[in-house]
Amino acid sequence: MQFPSFKDNPVAAYGATAVITLVLLALPFVAGTQGNGWVRIIDFALLYVMLALGLNIVVGYAGLLDLGYVAFYAVGAYLYALLSSPQLSENFEFIRQMFPNGLHNSIWLVVPLGAGLAALFGALLGAPTLRLRGDYLAIVTLGFGEIVRIFLNNLNSPINITNGPQGITNIDPIEIAGVSLGKTQTFFDIEVPSVYLYYYLFLILAIIIIIITIRLQDSRLGRAWMAIREDEIAAKAMGINTRNVKLLAFAMGASFGGVAGAMFASFQGFVSPESFTLMESVVIVSMVVLGGMGHVPGVILGAILLYAIPEVLRYVAKPAQLAIFGQELIAPEALRMLLFGLSMVLIMLYRPAGLWPARQHGTAADTDADADADDRASREAKPAATGAGQP
Repeated sequence: MQFPSFKDNPVAAYGATAVITLVLLALPFVAGTQGNGWVRIIDFALLYVMLALGLNIVVGYAGLLDLGYVAFYAVGAYLYALLSSPQLSENFEFIRQMFPNGLHNSIWLVVPLGAGLAALFGALLGAPTLRLRGDYLAIVTLGFGEIVRIFLNNLNSPINITNGPQGITNIDPIEIAGVSLGKTQTFFDIEVPSVYLYYYLFLILAIIIIIITIRLQDSRLGRAWMAIREDEIAAKAMGINTRNVKLLAFAMGASFGGVAGAMFASFQGFVSPESFTLMESVVIVSMVVLGGMGHVPGVILGAILLYAIPEVLRYVAKPAQLAIFGQELIAPEALRMLLFGLSMVLIMLYRPAGLWPARQHGTAADTDADADADDRASREAKPAATGAGQP
């Protein structure tokens, strides 16, 4: 299935952009008519879009199977939590003396730090795994993700840094230009709840990450990643520095996870190691595979479907069973996981490339596009050649 292109029709492109913008701006107010819980689902769906796009750089572009991606999510979340909560000032006297009112750092400091630290961890993960591929790489990255979670879970003694399994509480909400996103604000006599404000922040960040990933896809670095994905030996023979390119893939993907983690910590106001289990990594990988590896629109679709639909079932599964059968036959949580597994099996059987895969080179659409380009080039070359032959 091919969707129409707006490249040759700027009016339609601007019109579609305006419609999509209006829909996205109005979405929380429409969903909020049924309760803020629905807007909260949309907020988390946007967080998972950021995570899936970050992992898509590693898995989709570079072809490196990473089952420990949730570790970078945890790094960003815990960095924000430590720098924007009373945790450190309550447990370290010198910090309490330096910051008597507690640590309350700006988003403009904490979020870039979270992205940078996650990128550093990504490079540290990538360095010892440069020669690994496939199952071996998956096992090593899986172990890395579990090491980070266990480390955070036990870093409460002999010095209490992460507060262990109890997690970190009282995390500051994000504040931008004096406007706190943690409480309802009023703009032009319109009350905007906290979950709406976070929706707009997450939407802006998701759009920025989408633009970056699309630009990376067609860049020299993006093409190097794809060359490694297709054949690493051939890529190395063509002069690509596979070591540096792989490290950049791990670092770039991890930085997006760090940003999403910081947003998660500020939105929840609480973080604990239980939020960063192996299952989270599996779900994020499933989002990339379900949507279509290496294809940004497909990854976005996969993230929204795999998060939003199971969450919606929390609200509708029990009432639907009561209406149909008169009793609850399957618990909503069990039904969620059952449908999740069933959907993955069906996708792998009937759509192994994903719901919305990237267009492969050499297809009929590509051949027609190349032929059209050659025709345009020949028509433009003829007048130039005619003019050049005249005295």
